Amino acid sequence: MITTKQRAKLRSLSNELEPVVIIGKERLTKEVIESIEKAIAKRELIKVKILDTAYLDTKETARKVSAMLHTEIVQCIGSKFVLFRQAKKDSKFKI
Repeated sequence: MITTKQRAKLRSLSNELEPVVIIGKERLTKEVIESIEKAIAKRELIKVKILDTAYLDTKETARKVSAMLHTEIVQCIGSKFVLFRQAKKDSKFKI
């Protein structure tokens, strides 16, 4: 669990990020979950975008993905959400 101060720092860092995974009309498929898993393992902090054609609620989708991949939800705004999972070794983020 991250603290409010840690979440604020991660939010500020995520402002510069572009979405690395885009959820389309197929919604949350196995491939999308695998893509998010690979991206979070490599980058620790990622932004995900949900296209309008997916007809998904951003907060609900973020909660599902977070529960599946054991990540922290940093922020949900509009059709984008930010996830964080600190690496066990050699973390880029000292929070």
